[in-house]
Parts: sequence; structure tokens; C-alpha cells
Amino acid sequence: MLKTRWTQDAQTRRHMRDRDPDTVPLNKPTSGLYWSLPVWLPWLWLGLMLATLVLGGLAYISGAPVFLPIALCILFVIKLAVFAYVLMAHRRTMQSSTATLNRRQWEIESLSGKMWALQESEERLRGLLDALGDLVVQRDGDGRILYANDGLGVLLNRDPDTLAGERLVDLGVDISLVPDAAFVEGECLSSTDVAIQTPNGLRWFSWIEHSMRDPANGVVTHRAIARDITARKRAETEAIAARERAEDANQAKSRFLATVSHEIRTPMNGIIGMAKLLADTNLSPEQQTYVGAVSTSGEHLLTLIEDLLDYSKIEAGRFEIEFQKVSPRELSENVVELLAARAYAKNIGLGVRVAPEVPTLISTDPGRLRQVLINLIGNAVKFTEMGGVLVDVSVTEDGDRPVIAFGVRDTGPGLAQTDAARIFGEFEQGDGTTTRRYGGAGLGLAISKRIVEAMQGTIGVAAAPAEGAVFRVTLPLDAQSEPSGRTTALAGCRAMILSDLGIEMEALATTIRDHGGQAMIADTVEDAALCRHCNVILVDARLEDGDGSCIKALRAAGMTSIPAITLIAPDNRGRLPRLHEQGYAHFLARPVRTETVLRVLLAALDATAAPDQPKASERQPQPPANRSRSILVAEDNEINALLARSALAKAGHRVTVVGNGRAAVDAVTQASAGEAPDIVLMDLHMPVMDGLDAIAMIRKHEEEKGVQPVPIIVLSADGQEKTRHHVLAHGATGFVAKPLDPATLLNAVEA
Repeated sequence: MLKTRWTQDAQTRRHMRDRDPDTVPLNKPTSGLYWSLPVWLPWLWLGLMLATLVLGGLAYISGAPVFLPIALCILFVIKLAVFAYVLMAHRRTMQSSTATLNRRQWEIESLSGKMWALQESEERLRGLLDALGDLVVQRDGDGRILYANDGLGVLLNRDPDTLAGERLVDLGVDISLVPDAAFVEGECLSSTDVAIQTPNGLRWFSWIEHSMRDPANGVVTHRAIARDITARKRAETEAIAARERAEDANQAKSRFLATVSHEIRTPMNGIIGMAKLLADTNLSPEQQTYVGAVSTSGEHLLTLIEDLLDYSKIEAGRFEIEFQKVSPRELSENVVELLAARAYAKNIGLGVRVAPEVPTLISTDPGRLRQVLINLIGNAVKFTEMGGVLVDVSVTEDGDRPVIAFGVRDTGPGLAQTDAARIFGEFEQGDGTTTRRYGGAGLGLAISKRIVEAMQGTIGVAAAPAEGAVFRVTLPLDAQSEPSGRTTALAGCRAMILSDLGIEMEALATTIRDHGGQAMIADTVEDAALCRHCNVILVDARLEDGDGSCIKALRAAGMTSIPAITLIAPDNRGRLPRLHEQGYAHFLARPVRTETVLRVLLAALDATAAPDQPKASERQPQPPANRSRSILVAEDNEINALLARSALAKAGHRVTVVGNGRAAVDAVTQASAGEAPDIVLMDLHMPVMDGLDAIAMIRKHEEEKGVQPVPIIVLSADGQEKTRHHVLAHGATGFVAKPLDPATLLNAVEA
């Protein structure tokens, strides 16, 4: 293989450097170097020696005295010895000089080899640094360049050798020196991003500099390496611009969702509300069927729209959780009560049981938790045809932390394991075939899963085909959540429950046992009559006919002195007078609430213990009859205004409708004595002046005049908890979400 000359020389020098100087062969000295004495001197001495020898021979031949030849011979030997000694000494001297010369030559060759290797290493390092494309700069304590690689020269279109002594600031590189205070143990490492204006445009570099102070003389040097990050900076700029565009798009989407939500809810409010008002009129059975279909379809459509809007909010990143204190018992019972009509329409049971150890208050988002429970319980009711649905609220452990668990158990068709793992996805359903019996968009569980995870909880399902399903939601409990505790308020209560709705009655029986009582459930009158130790009986009004056959059979079986309580659905309250005549002294509205169970059972037992005393229901003060009230409705939508007017006027109230917030303010502030409205129903979004501004002006007027604040109930299609709190913080006294339900509206007005 061919090698370059400098490579061969370097190898030769390394070979010479590695050899022992004593093993280097002596170079043959030249004649001038060997005979360091004058050339003629040895010949002269030799001539003198020969002359002495010749004279001695001539003296011997000529018969000179003997001592003369002998003396000349001795002189010759002496000269010969001196000549030989001088030659040997000179040779030794020359050999020593030659060795010293060779050693010096070896040292020179070794030093040359080292310098060549150092130069080779330096060239290699320069090549690597230039190949990397990074900038390498060394500066002194004053910031002047001591060294710069070719990268900086190419970047600035300058010869690197001409950069020495220059300052980076003068070259357009805005890099300051490290202050003395930044040095730690004589050194400092700093980094920053630097923009450098080059002939080819602006370039960005990541500048990392190591500054050192020599402890011996205090001299400071700065060594820096900079890497081109222009592409990364450009990508970051594009990412920021893309994020800003996405945020603008999300804000536009959020505004669009709010507008769509309001615009869709407004006509849906009219459809559902008018259908309910129409259902209260005199209709034929066929017309009642049609109106019921309109109302049911409207509610299903509204549910679908709400799911789509919620899903869109989640995808748009506008989904927020607002934690606040809420009673899990009240929230669960309210949701069950809200969905009870659906269950009772299918002739299935729906009950709720809250364990005694459940805290009185927990920290969560009540609106979102209510949405999850409505979804789970609503699905359970929808898929259950026989039996019922039980909601169980308890406290359990998840690892080393306490959690509150909301369980929803149904007796529906159940789920296969593969379906149980799939149904929490978007647009997934338990039955994904085209022949499925139940409809829906498949978003409810996906939204519920997102909500629960946002509240740091978990959601899951345990199910099997034909065995029902149990959906379970767990949420973490904070350290301040204190359990309400188990009580013995019903100690001594021995209740017999007669009903064929086993799962709902199981919740009622468990509630009685949780408070110290005893309870058993019977499906038939015959089984109930076998209970001889009970001291109170509860009978499902569904089993009782017009003649009171159940209570009569129980009385005939010997339960003559035991108080009887009827369990009645809210839509059957009209039967209460007849049931009272048949012997039922008290009633419990299904689904039963814990406080109501305690109150009614204690009242029934007290009446049994003191028969001479008036019954508890008779001792309770009767609420005053609802009086006619003057109500001002501020609503710009004619359908909503008509719905509110019709529902309130039908209940006997006097209604005045205005179309904007300014008119509402004038109606309140300019009303004469005795003509001011008793209640104001205020829409949020109205022309001329919106609801919040109108409320603020009304409250300001009341403060200035020192008059009693008029109750203001806000009507809004935005049912979020933050909207509710927002309007209450601005002076409203109540909140009713659209679509308006006549019963809900009347309850808010007459409360």
C-alpha cells in the first residue's frame, strides 16, 4: 500500500524515538573529524622517528661510540611509545565524541518525532472539529479571540487566522463575558441560545462556554463550543405558531359549542316543554300516545346532543373539573329520584343505599359526578327489563388509600368479557350489530371514563352474559372527609316489607339494618303473614288493589295493631286518600330517602307506643298553601316565554314577560309600591342588555334604595356547575337549566 511522504517520515521518526540511544550504530567519522590535530603533525612526528632510527643505524655502522646508537634507539622507542599513546588517547576521545554526537542526534530525532506526532494530533483534532460543523472559540479574560476554528470563519466569511484579537461582539455575536461572581471554585459553565447574523441570513446557535481562572496567576480563559440549532428554532417557532392557531381554533370551537348548545337547547326546550304542557290537557288516549312519543324523542335527542357536545369539549381541551364539597348521599338520592320515573314506567325497581361509613361531605365536581351517575344508572334502567337497579355507595380501600365507591348493579342481560373491555371506547356499544335492540351514540361511557379519570378515579364493570352487570366508580377521599357513622335510631324496629321488587326493597331493608333495625322481605301476602315478631309493615302500593286486599289479609292474619306504611310511586300520589281509608297511616315515596325512612318509621313506632297521642303526620305542621305570586319573566325567545308563562299561569301565578334585560331592570326599578314583582326569572343571553348586567343593576338599585332584594332565578341552557356558581356569585338567588321542565320551574318559584 502506498504511503505519503509525511506518513513515512513520521513512522521513521517514531522508530528512531523508540530505540535506545546506546544501540544506535556509530556513524563513521570523516577524516577531518577523526584527525582533529593538524594533518602535518603526525607525519612530522613520524619523520622525526624515522630520522632518529636512521641516525642510530648510521652511528652504529660508522663505529660511533656505543652509547650514541643506543641513545638514539631509546629515543626512537620513546617517540614510538608517545606516538602510540597519543593515537590511542585521541581515538578514545573521538569515540566518546561520536557517542555523544549520536545521542544528541537521537534526542533531536525523538523531539522531532514528538513534535510531528503533536502536529499530527492537532491536525486530526482540527479536522474532527471542522467536520462536526460546530464553532470552537477560545477567548482571553478581555473577550478577545485567542483561537477560532474554520467553522466560525466560514460562518462569518472570514479567514480564521484574521479573527485572533477580535471581540465576538464586534463580529455580530452577542455573547457577554461571565461575571466574576459566577465563578465557583475557579470555573463556571454557562449556556445560552445566540442569534448570529451571517451573510446567508440569521442563524441560531446553542452556545456552551466553560470559563476557567488559573489559580496561580489569576488569568481567565473562556472556551466555547456552539452548535447550529437553526432548524430546531424554526421548528419551535412553527410549533408555537401551530399551538397558537390550535388555541385560537379551540377557542372558536368553544364559542361554537356554546352557541350551538344554546341554539339547540332553545328549540328543544320548546318541543319538550310544550309536549309536557300538552300532556296536561284533555287528550284522547291516541293523542296522549303521540304526545308521549314527542316528549320521549325530544329527551333522547337532547341527551344525544349533550353527549356530542361534552365529547367535543373533551376533544377540544375545554374540559375542566371544579372540586367543591358535596354530600354523596344527597347527590346519589337526587339522581336516583330523577331517573325513578323511567324505571317505574318499565315496572322495574330502582333503589339507593348509602353506607353509614360514607362521609357526610366529599371533595369532587358535583356536576360531573352527577353526569356520570345519570349515565350509569340511565344505562342500567334502559337495559333492564325485569328485576331492577340498585345503587350502592360505600367506602373501601384502594391499596393504602381510602376511596368512595359508587356501584350500579342491574339485573339486565349482562355483558361478555370482550364487550366489557370495549364499551368504554368512543362510539362503542354492548351490542354493535345492526340488529341491536337499544340505540344510542355510544359516547356516554367514554365521556364518563374521561370524567372519572380527570377526578383521579377509576371506572370499571364486572359482568357476565344473562347475569346482569355491576358498574363501579371509585374516587379518592381526602383526609378531611369524616364518616357520618353508624346509628341506632331504629333500634327496636322490626319491619316486614311486602313487595315483588326485590332489588329495590333490598336497598330499603339494608338502610333499616344500617340504623339498628331489623327487616325482612316477602314477595307475597302469605309469606308476610308468617312474620309474627314484626312491629311495622311496609306494603308496595303496586300490590294493593282498590279494595285494600293486602292490608285486609294481613289484618286477618293477626297483624291488627301493627302500623302499616304504603310504598308509593310519585305519580300515584292521587291514591293516597283511598289508601289512608284502607288503613295505611303513613306513606313512603319511592325511591325512598334515608332521612324519610327514619322520620316515617320513627313516627309510626311512636304512634304505636302512644296510641292516645295524635299521629305523627297529624302533629306535623302543614305547609301554607301556595299563594299567587307576581312573576316577571325576562326572556327574548317567544317559545321559552310562552312555556314559562303557561306553566306559571296554570299554577295560578301572575306573569309578565319582557324581551330584554333593560326592560327587566325598568320593570323592577320603576315599579310603584305593591306592583313590584315577587320573583324575577332572568335569561342570561338577551339583546340590549344581558342577564348578568341586568342583575347587577337591580342589586345596585336595591342597595341605593334600601329595599328588600327580589329573588332572581336565572334561566340558562348552560347547565355547567361553573355557570351556576358564576351567576349565584353575581347576585342571583337560584338557577334553572333549560330545557325548562314545568314541575322543576314551579318548584323553584314556590320554594
